[in-house]
Amino acid sequence: MYNKVRKAVIPAAGLGTRVLPASKAMPKEMLPIVDKPAIQYIVEEAVASGITDILIITNRGKSDIENHFDRIPELEERLLAAGKQEAYDTVVNITKMANICFVRQKETKGLGHAVNCARSFVGNEPFAVLFGDDVIMGDKPVTAQLCEAYEKYGLGVLGTKEMSPEVVMRGSSLKLEALDGESNVFKCTDLVEKVSKKEDLLSNYTILGRCICPPEIFDILDNTPPGVGGEIQLTDALAQLAKTVGLTAVDFEGKRYDMGNKLGILQATVDVALTHPEVSEGFKAYIKEIAAKL
Repeated sequence: MYNKVRKAVIPAAGLGTRVLPASKAMPKEMLPIVDKPAIQYIVEEAVASGITDILIITNRGKSDIENHFDRIPELEERLLAAGKQEAYDTVVNITKMANICFVRQKETKGLGHAVNCARSFVGNEPFAVLFGDDVIMGDKPVTAQLCEAYEKYGLGVLGTKEMSPEVVMRGSSLKLEALDGESNVFKCTDLVEKVSKKEDLLSNYTILGRCICPPEIFDILDNTPPGVGGEIQLTDALAQLAKTVGLTAVDFEGKRYDMGNKLGILQATVDVALTHPEVSEGFKAYIKEIAAKL
């Protein structure tokens, strides 16, 4: 049994250009899925997976994220004065979910550079990385599924799903081998970022929004040159780990929503609204009314 994963890093410094103009004045991570911002779902997943300490990587213009996880005495006092105890408990509990810290990525040099900003926070421990663009929902938190693989094998872990070649070409492609006795956990021996031709794909499995990194990743990132897009790619550092000490990959259970994509935001909103206790019945009736006209 290897060390438990207790720390998580959430990179949330991207500019959100794919969802402009909504992200012009509001961080894309704060776009709501019914009544909660996307990043709250990500934090809740981390906490439900046993994470106790979370570092959110932001940049200039993203103070709304920090404010969301802070106390607001004026609002709290007004809610109590109005007898809205449930609403008061809701906003206060957001601030108590975990020990949440923030650091700014002062230059937008890529995901690898953002993760490297977490070195002093992480120290010499394994840590989860939950991409700020990806909300994943399911019966069992995806981060918990990855943590179990780390605790069993002691290697970095990639959250993965099999996708269409077109989707994989826009992200990462993994070279996987079966592990004895495992149906959804694989050995990863290589990975590449944003290949231009289908024949260069290692497989149709790609990283989707979650991974567990050993602390050795920081020394690798220090020596990782800029890659695709002229940025320091986390994928390049993970590829070095895969080729040397090895990685595992978990074909996780759960549905992923790309919150940096307009369609992904709509899909998440619809799916959550269909099961939300306050709006589900009215929303289902509305969907049936709209569907009848299509």
